[in-house]
Amino acid sequence: MLRSALLRVSRSHKIKNLVTAAPVTGGVVERFIAGETSANAVAVTRRLVGAGLLATIDFLGEDTTDPAQADAVVVAYLDLLTKLREAGFSQSAEVSIKVSALGLHLRDGPQIALENAELICRAARMADTAVTLDMEDHTITDSTLEILRTLRKEYPNTGAVLQAYLYRTELDCRDLAETGSRVRLCKGAYAEPESVAFQDRRQIDKSYVRCMKILMAGGGFPMLATHDPTLIEIGLKLANDYGRRPRDFEFQMLYGIRPTEQQRLAGLGHAVRVYVPYGTDWYGYLVRRLAERPSNLKFFMRSLVTKR
Repeated sequence: MLRSALLRVSRSHKIKNLVTAAPVTGGVVERFIAGETSANAVAVTRRLVGAGLLATIDFLGEDTTDPAQADAVVVAYLDLLTKLREAGFSQSAEVSIKVSALGLHLRDGPQIALENAELICRAARMADTAVTLDMEDHTITDSTLEILRTLRKEYPNTGAVLQAYLYRTELDCRDLAETGSRVRLCKGAYAEPESVAFQDRRQIDKSYVRCMKILMAGGGFPMLATHDPTLIEIGLKLANDYGRRPRDFEFQMLYGIRPTEQQRLAGLGHAVRVYVPYGTDWYGYLVRRLAERPSNLKFFMRSLVTKR
């Protein structure tokens, strides 16, 4: 019931206007979303880099159903990459893209999404930075990984994202933990069925640790996307056990979540990359994240009163 209500709210322009105007919720938006323009994203990146952090930037939008919309997403990323290069952030900021935003669900979608992703990867190479393919719900995991494999033939530094709550992820980690690969490991934010994903938090955490071990033992570059204090400490221990130096892997956290912890890890010499979302679709993005897993609501509300 809560999920349905949140999804209805995400489509309401009237409620969006109320949310935007409200002082409290306006602060929520500013804390978790960089803004609506590429200039806003670059400004936030400048602040993060100045604080010793790295960034991966996501132009908000997914589940594109119109070819023109997919084209607009590509144009937005090309503009962003140009601005990052001009600002001198090529070594500190990369971009994250979603294949559903690039047209995966259109007719001939896999080919369209691949071609659009190639355009962005080419621009990223010209800007001397990288691209990571975000992972979405389990129904397009295979399609996303197939596009990834194709992209890596020409752009081997293209990053992957794997979600620890899926049963399949340990095997995917083994497949992707090769020399030169970059793999972001997250718990997973979508509401997946029991047939494909662990439902119990402890089981998800155990899967995350098993996957970390595989990535740390492999020849690739692990990117540990977690805000969980216990998993962070286990990640640090595993890195030491497998002889990884502080810059041989990185932690990743969402913009606005646990900024004090981000600074602590960076102060210890670790690479910390902040996931920075921006764009006009911020309202739907925030509400859909809550709808996908309503327990996120408690997490976001808790983060408003603590920055640790």
